[in-house]
Order: sequence, then C-alpha cells, then structure tokens
Amino acid sequence: MKDRISAPRVFLAAAAALLLPMAAQAAGRPAGRLAKLDLALREAAASPAPGPQRVIIQTHSAAERVALKKALLAHGDVVEAEHPSLNALTARVHGDDLAALAADPTTVAVSSDVAVSVTGVDPQKAAADAKGSLIADALRQVFETRRALPYTLRTTVGADRVPYTGAGIGVAIIDSGIDANRDLSRSIEGFWDFTAGGSAPATPYDDYGHGTHVAGLIASSGRLSQGEFGGIAPGVRLFGLKVLDGQGRGRASDVLRAIDFVVANRHTKGIDVINLSLGHPILERAATDPLVLAIERAVRAGLVVVVAAGNVGVDKNGNVGYAGVLSPGNAPSAITVGAVDTKHTDLHGDDRIAWFSSRGPTWYDGFAKPDLVAPGVGLVSDSSRSSSLLAAFPQLTVTKNGKKFVSLSGTSMAAAVVTGVASLAIEANRVAHPGSSPTPNLVKAMLQVSALPVLASRGVEADALAQGTGEINAIGAVTLAEAIDARVPLNQPWLGFVSPSSVIGNHLEPWSQTLIWGDQRIANSTVLTTHAAIFDNIVWGTLRDFDNIVWGTVADFDNIVWGTNIVWGTNIVWGDHAIGVRDGENIVWGTVSRDFDNIVWGTLRDAENIVWGTVSDFDNIVWGTTANAGAFDNIVWGTLRDFDNIVWGTVRSHDFSNVVWGTQTGSR
Repeated sequence: MKDRISAPRVFLAAAAALLLPMAAQAAGRPAGRLAKLDLALREAAASPAPGPQRVIIQTHSAAERVALKKALLAHGDVVEAEHPSLNALTARVHGDDLAALAADPTTVAVSSDVAVSVTGVDPQKAAADAKGSLIADALRQVFETRRALPYTLRTTVGADRVPYTGAGIGVAIIDSGIDANRDLSRSIEGFWDFTAGGSAPATPYDDYGHGTHVAGLIASSGRLSQGEFGGIAPGVRLFGLKVLDGQGRGRASDVLRAIDFVVANRHTKGIDVINLSLGHPILERAATDPLVLAIERAVRAGLVVVVAAGNVGVDKNGNVGYAGVLSPGNAPSAITVGAVDTKHTDLHGDDRIAWFSSRGPTWYDGFAKPDLVAPGVGLVSDSSRSSSLLAAFPQLTVTKNGKKFVSLSGTSMAAAVVTGVASLAIEANRVAHPGSSPTPNLVKAMLQVSALPVLASRGVEADALAQGTGEINAIGAVTLAEAIDARVPLNQPWLGFVSPSSVIGNHLEPWSQTLIWGDQRIANSTVLTTHAAIFDNIVWGTLRDFDNIVWGTVADFDNIVWGTNIVWGTNIVWGDHAIGVRDGENIVWGTVSRDFDNIVWGTLRDAENIVWGTVSDFDNIVWGTTANAGAFDNIVWGTLRDFDNIVWGTVRSHDFSNVVWGTQTGSR
C-alpha cells in the first residue's frame, strides 16, 4: 500500500502520523529469528542490502549490556548512548547484523532509534478544512489560523474558578526547549540540552518554538498579553529538557535520556509532572517499546506523565478512523490526551472531538486510549523569539499589544492543558491534606472521574475510544483533590462530600463519574462511593516497593489485573474503520492460532457495538455496548470464563510488578 512506512519517523504530537503499515505480514507478531526486531527493523532486515541502522538494544541485565557494548565496539559498530534503567544501549550497527542481534540470547528486544522530524512542511501544499485548519502534506502538521475573541481557554476548563496556581509543583517539559521570555522566565528553574549528545545545563532557549508554546499553555504568567493568554497553572516551576533541535529534529534515544534524567533528579529538583507532547507510530508491543518502558518506570517512581495521543484521527481522505494513537501514548500508566474543539466558547454543549484527534485502541496491544480529552484547537500561546516554526508559518502569528504569539492546534496543546490541570490538582491535594501527595494513579483517576462527557452530536455522546472519560475539568479535579485523603487506612472514610458537577462559565455541567479501568465502564455516582455494591472500598495505593495498587472491589467480578499478559487473542482482523484501511478491506493482524477465534474490529457507526471476538471458548470481549440509547453504559473489557482475572497488560519485564484493579486489602 502506498501508505506503508519505509522508514520510522517520530514527530511532535501536534503533527499527525504517517499511516501505519497494514499488511498482515508486517503487522503480525513475527515468528522465528526476527521476532525481537520491531516492524521497521524487520523490514530492513528482509531487504536485499540493508544499510546501517541506528537501534536501541535491550538486554536482560547490566552485565549483558556491558558485554554487548564490548562486542559491538569490537565489531566496528558505534555505541551512541547507554540507558542503564532499561539495561539498554543505543548504537549504529551494520544492517547485515540485525538478524544476529535478534538471535542473540542476551537481547530482549531491538528497536529503531526513531528519528524526530517536523521539517519539510510546505504550507502552500496544505489543504484547509472548512474551519480554517491546515493539514500539511507529508507530516500532516495541524495548524489553526482562525482567531476568536474573547479567548476562553481558562474559562472553558474552569481554571478561572479555582484558588490554585500550581504553586510549588515541578513540571518537566521534554520538547524543543523553552524561550525565557517575560511570560516564562520567572518560572524556569532548570534547563538541559540533550541535542548535542550530552545533558549539559544550558541557558534556556527554543530555536524551534513548539516547546515554548507548550510551556506557555501550562505556565504563562500572561504578562505579555495583559492576562489574555495566561497559562492554566502559572505558579508551577518549569524544567526544560531540549530533545529537538532548531529544525524540530531529534531521536527517541534522546527522549529516553531526558526521561531517565528526570527520574534520577525528581527529588533534588522537586519534579512532579512530565509533559511529553511527542510520539511515533507504534512499531512494536508496549512491553518492548523503549519509550513506553521509560514512562512506566517514571510513573512507578511517582511522576505523573501526560502524553499526547497524536493527530491521526482521520485517514488521508478525511475519513474518521480508529487505532491512531501514537507511542508513547500507548503507555498504560500515562495520562494519554486527545483533543476537543471548544469553538472558543465556554459553553460545554458545543464542544466536539477534534477531527484530527487520535482515537483508540492502540496497535498490537488493544489498550483503551485516550484517557480523556482537552481543548486543542486554535490555542494561542507564547512564541519563541527565535522560532523557526513561526518563521516558516507566519500565518500562525497572533499579535497582542505589539507582541507576537502563535496559534496552534493538536493533541500536543491538549496535553499541555491537562498538565496544567494536573498541577492544580496536586497542589490542591497537598494544601488540603498537609504531608500527603497524590500518586500518579490517583491524579489520573481524579481527572477521569471529574471529566465532562463530550457529545458527538446533540444528545449523543462521543464514544469512549474518541473521548476517553470526557473533557478535562479543572474545577472538578480540584474538588476531588481537596476531598480525597489517600492516607486514610482501608475501610475508613476517605472521601469528603462531593457534588459531582461543576459550573463552567455560567453553566452547571455533570461529571462523567467514569473510570475506564477494569472489566466494565464504571459509571455514575457509584464511582464516588466507598461502600457501593458495584465499586466498594476504593484504595488509591502508595506505590510502596512497587506493590500492587488496588482500586477497589467489584462485587460481581474477581480481580482486574493490569499485568503481564494480554488476553485479546492472537488472531485479530481489523475492520474498515482502522486508520489506513480501505473500505471493505479486512486486515489480519496477529498470529493465527487454532485455540482462538478471530477478533474483529467493527464500526462505531450508528452506535453499533464493537465486538472484539471470542477469546477462549465462547466469551466475548466487547467494547462500547450501547444498550442504553447510546449512553455507552457498561463498556465490557472482557467477560472471561467465570469472570476471573481480566489482564489488561502492561509490561513483561524490567522489574515492573502487576497493578491490580480489584479486591485486595492493605493500606493506601
């Protein structure tokens, strides 16, 4: 197919992905000698004369990593970087050696060190939709040229009604840098440049411009715009980690080094949240994807990680599609964010899922993403004074008081909004309960439960694979954060009185009261009750010693396990609504097994059910049952035999313990 990827590329999540390859032999789990290679490397290894490849090689232990490094150097290969946290290293190797690396018993996986690039976008060739959004040609970079007055971002998410600013919360922005302008200079407490092969402290700068825009959405003081373009959490402390150069290019290995740096320095620098508005097409299982593994490690270290879902919501013909989420948006523990178009009003009822926003589930693993959505269309924020992005696209300029700002759209922007709200919630919880701090999973739950349902059309909700649990709600998240005391022992009251609705603008909006974790879509007021029949004794967990985290007892089902196995079956047939699939063309993805029936991706048109198939005898896995007039009550994640443990799947190695969303006793 002409949408096939010939070389891997990572790009900012403000850009949409090149379509994922859909051939059965490419997308299926490989067998035999190339099983450890990701999709792009398998293709390279199968070519007649593969050229040199830049790869990330994971081993089983530190000793094996050291031995492999010596062997590679002796063979004439170049070791570019080491990643001790993953027992991995980045190297430039001979293309003819890929099969040997895959066969080496000391290697766990061999992944592409995927290139980051947003260059080559020609605005003259871009197509404009009816709303004025531009989709650039090759990388489909999403821009928004329109401007509506008044600017309503803070009002739309309810940030104007909360008494917090994110004060004291540390936010690491892994991006193209941060320009220390008057809106941001007082917030920047550290800056490191990873684009030159090291991690040297540097004077803050951003020669591309994307990172400054993201930073402004999170933390701008609003000084330059007289408050109009102020950030969601202007009191946070910013840490910039530059992984993209002046042309918007970088490497996945640089992102890995930046994440590891944040994890290592989280206590000394006081970092609480990572914003990661970049990604790449999924080329392998989450269990071996280096960026996913790095994020899982960061979350288990106590960091909230917010990731953009990607802008692969439509195919090249503009048709809405599913399974467009990018890596590392497929990290189970990340807060993966899609985008919503608010029409620049504070009226929630007119909000719709942005046409470009990636929909779930994820490739290979079938994870349910995004987790929620946030405003991401036409957001105005700070412009870097040396921005090559703005120089290439001057039509994105917005002028206020003689100062230049930039208007961008994308899930990159939506992720920044969620990072700001997460910072407000963390501050609120710490202020309300001195000496306490919410775990990453608690932050994720508060954002999901308080989210506001998004409509697909009047009276009909958007499906969960498009909106997650709904649109970010700063007032609701802060309300829950103030009410929840995660230090309270099990079976003791831990939740203060909460009214599950928020005033946005001048309108009372009900919360989604929904968690999409577990074997059904837990919804309505039962989510907020510690002794309800369906969701008893919610335990928020402490991550102590990487122990299991328990979210509660589901009366009719046994434990729900996010663990080491993935039970979606081994033979998956994709229907005509997966991104890149032509109408009526079914694509087989997976390994044929006599023990499992096909898993079929259906359509969401006309509120039809999506049936994933039969796993082990007769039990269906159903996403999105619509028995109650399209309300998406009870999304069933797996009705396995006797309602035993449902395994959602995280990673298989690297010392990650299972996270259990079910029945267990213990302390938070």
